[in-house]
Amino acid sequence: MLNAIKDKIEALNSEVDYRIRIWRYTAKLPTIEERDRRMVNALKHEGICIASLAELGFDSTTQLLNAAHTILPSMGQGNYKDSDQNPPEIYTVTHIPDFYNWGSEPRLLKILENYVGLPIAYHGVQIRKDFVNTNQFSTMLWHRDSEDRHIIKLIIYLNDVEEKHGPFEYVPAHLTSINSLNFYRLYSKLYNSGINDEELNKIVPKSAWRSCTGAAGTVIIADTQRLLHHGTVRTQERSTLFFAYTTNPAKRPGLCTQYWDDTFPKPNY
Repeated sequence: MLNAIKDKIEALNSEVDYRIRIWRYTAKLPTIEERDRRMVNALKHEGICIASLAELGFDSTTQLLNAAHTILPSMGQGNYKDSDQNPPEIYTVTHIPDFYNWGSEPRLLKILENYVGLPIAYHGVQIRKDFVNTNQFSTMLWHRDSEDRHIIKLIIYLNDVEEKHGPFEYVPAHLTSINSLNFYRLYSKLYNSGINDEELNKIVPKSAWRSCTGAAGTVIIADTQRLLHHGTVRTQERSTLFFAYTTNPAKRPGLCTQYWDDTFPKPNY
């Protein structure tokens, strides 16, 4: 009992300290360009915004895409069967400037900082190829990420993504926020494991889910702590880049190391 009370007091003190840091940092937030206000507002309102590489227009985009398409042909050369649970092939590419530099573009960091209200920690980049699967497992189960109070995953589609490629899918934030009954109906399921489509449909109807299909070059910026999300079952491969950001420092920094350590292999490049 005493330990439970102590934990609750520590959690409350942490939350108060977090709110104070946001309040103190408000006057220090960087100015964003008017064209980027749409993205900040969408993130604040919905926890997600959809853009494109063309809309962002970073000078480093050409180098980023050239590097990605140099590595992709070497991925997915194993023997994958349509009936199996085929895990994605993931390479950490944070150490390669052509990838890292795109994710540290000053304009992008200003957008993200204005959303979270605090300095941003940029953890790194992964390139991944997701394969054909016939059932849900791992990140294809509905889940929330837990590294921080705000976890921003920026996903770039490297090929056209239709429903058959397994697009990123999410539930609008207001349907599972802490102020909704659904939050408490989902909490224990999310804490213990992910949720499959059938289970979620009983709580949030499938008609409310949002699927992010898009052409190659689509950019999805999502707060994956705030949004219930997953990658969907696919009948064709999907190739993506994942960039990861939290506040600085993150609430659970030990969960962020996979974007630069040896959790995943690094490609020959």
